[in-house]
Amino acid sequence: MSTDKYYMNIAFAVRKRAKCKGRRVGAVIVRNDRIISTGFNGTPAGMKNCLDGGCVRCNSPEKFQPGVGYDLCICVHAEQNAVLSAARFGIAVEGSIVYTTLRPCFNCSKAMLQAKVEKIVYLRDWVPPDKLIAAQYLQLQNQFIGGVVAIDLEDPDYDWANNVKAPSKPITKYWFES
Repeated sequence: MSTDKYYMNIAFAVRKRAKCKGRRVGAVIVRNDRIISTGFNGTPAGMKNCLDGGCVRCNSPEKFQPGVGYDLCICVHAEQNAVLSAARFGIAVEGSIVYTTLRPCFNCSKAMLQAKVEKIVYLRDWVPPDKLIAAQYLQLQNQFIGGVVAIDLEDPDYDWANNVKAPSKPITKYWFES
């Protein structure tokens, strides 16, 4: 098994703790071939989680376009949780690789760039809502020194993690990538 597949399988295990009604995401931060932090998406500690009605955005999906309104969501994303957990315990993430079951959104990408994460390896794509936003998104993600790369790996819990029915193999090219 490749190193990337090994760490992505650990991200699968981490996401089992996710508390989101929408997508369940797991992230693992690795530096020097060692796991230094993990994270899954859910509400801040001590708050009612999404599965129990804690997030307005997750409980009213009809009011939000797909890919929009993450800044209004009370949930902390898996990548944010992993970076914040490392910071909380004084662990530097500079030069690390983040393995995540979903391509990071704008906010997670900005946070990881600012924290000097070197590379992102993801399983499922996050698709920006339009071409203008997609161009800015790709510009942001192109700043990662090691790149932002998709891994070809079957997702054994796709239906559960995404609350949809779809093939378990990821799509590797989208309309905004030319």
